[in-house]
Amino acid sequence: MSHDHHHHTDDAGRIGWAFVILLVFLFVELLGGLISGSLALIADAGHMASDTAALGISWLAIHIGRRPADAARSFGYRRLEVLAAFVNGCMLFALTGWILFEAAMRLMAPAPVLGPMMLGVAVLGLIANFAAFLVLNGASKENLNTRSAWLHVLGDTLGFAVAIVAALIIVLTGWMPIDPLLSVVVALLILKSAWDIVRASSHILLQGTPSGLDAEGITRDLVASVPGVSDVHHVHIWSLTAEQPHVTLHARACDDANGVVARISARLHEKFGVAHATIQIDDSDCPDEDCARRAAPHRH
Repeated sequence: MSHDHHHHTDDAGRIGWAFVILLVFLFVELLGGLISGSLALIADAGHMASDTAALGISWLAIHIGRRPADAARSFGYRRLEVLAAFVNGCMLFALTGWILFEAAMRLMAPAPVLGPMMLGVAVLGLIANFAAFLVLNGASKENLNTRSAWLHVLGDTLGFAVAIVAALIIVLTGWMPIDPLLSVVVALLILKSAWDIVRASSHILLQGTPSGLDAEGITRDLVASVPGVSDVHHVHIWSLTAEQPHVTLHARACDDANGVVARISARLHEKFGVAHATIQIDDSDCPDEDCARRAAPHRH
């Protein structure tokens, strides 16, 4: 548990520093847009504001998630990190839609772009976002919240790299459509990452079975491997966060129930990496209504 706490403290620190870097550059880009009169830079400052807000949400979720469990929330606040990842993933979807819409508008009605100013701000943006990317790169990629924050910064870094290429082409050739065309490439890359984040976080929020764990496989293993267990049923597998799988199950025991519970818990931890399990020992027929309903013959 102390290692887990240290891990989350480190992640929060990394996200906090990345937030500060992007916030400072956000004002630099907004100032550059106002001074140059470039609507493109002002619009991208709005994009940066959404990503900075996403990092703020991620940082806040980690800090609130540290609060201990209370009477109203017996599992604590860690699930808030998953909710933050889901919100950030949805923000990435919205961002992608905005980029594609803006690209379509610019292709239909090309607008003049201040190439030298765009190039200068893009270079500064690449440096700032690459610094934030390096800060976040050491954070946990298993944690969906930190991964969503990392993807926001990665998307910005790719965006500024593309902007540099587009600005150079505009400065050298004057061909304006390169800016929206390359923006579409970045948008499609962001879209794939957004889908992965939203799918994984919504799976956890819907109490889905964690990847790599299987109720039937756990049932067979416990019956075969744990002495004194004659039957395992009513197995439910879910996770509080991507790193915290939980199992609840019923079992029938041939001998001392307390000893069987300890052996099942040890096997779940050793074989499947499940540190939190709730185990009920049934002396005879399972009293759970859900089990009874499943066991009853279907009537047509």
